[in-house]
Amino acid sequence: MKLEIKNELVFAFLISAALAGAVLMDDRSSVRVVLGLLSVLFLPGYALVAAMFPQKEDLDGIERLALAFGLSIVVVPILGFLLNYTPWGISPYPVLLALLAFTTVMSAAALYRRSKIPAGLRFKMPVAFKWPGFAGMGWVDRALFTALAGAVLFTAGSIYHVAATPVTGEQFTEFYILSPGGKAGGYPSKITAGAETEVTLGIVNNEYRPVSYSAEIVIDGRLEKKLAPVDLSHGEKWESRVTFSAVEPQNNVKVEFLLYLDGESAPYRSLHLWVNAV
Repeated sequence: MKLEIKNELVFAFLISAALAGAVLMDDRSSVRVVLGLLSVLFLPGYALVAAMFPQKEDLDGIERLALAFGLSIVVVPILGFLLNYTPWGISPYPVLLALLAFTTVMSAAALYRRSKIPAGLRFKMPVAFKWPGFAGMGWVDRALFTALAGAVLFTAGSIYHVAATPVTGEQFTEFYILSPGGKAGGYPSKITAGAETEVTLGIVNNEYRPVSYSAEIVIDGRLEKKLAPVDLSHGEKWESRVTFSAVEPQNNVKVEFLLYLDGESAPYRSLHLWVNAV
């Protein structure tokens, strides 16, 4: 028996909503991967095809599937391009909302257009249909099916590779000094010889790996003190108040803050202040 679903586009919306829920709950299971592939590779194009061709005689099943995958591959980059020029940019939540909005709007347009034609002419998705088999297809359908299968497999594999490969951006370490008031400015320029002067030293690890840092304070080429090693994972931040002092009154004293990475002998980062000791 051949069954038909009158409003299959409702399922498109439900799948998109389920993906939104999985993203919000940070679900990283295979279910989210399947929902994501459907929402990116199939649903936007299928909703667009349904809006463009509401009658069942407009396209056959193979043509609808081919156009659905093909148009999805076209629509998604266009949405990403447009998002790139918005304040939100290209990030998971804006992309998810854009896909959900596009699929919902196109689905609503398709349902509206179907409502304007006689019921007997409306496209209805069959739950089961007779598969003619590859040998029973014409050469055009064979070529179309082969190209479609290849495009879907290539795109799905590319998306899986991107999703499975850790994203590594620019690797660097933030190394900074804050004034006694905790500001990136107003640094001490006049200090009292023999008295301790305090600043805040900060490190942020953006190296995409755990790093062991060490630091030194050097005054006019003389090692003032070594700071205890600081072990930070990627994304971790460390701030601590440190002190230094000049031995005797002197103008234009160079106070250097040297950062070392994983016990290396050469400084990885360096900062300095010029002060007058009175």
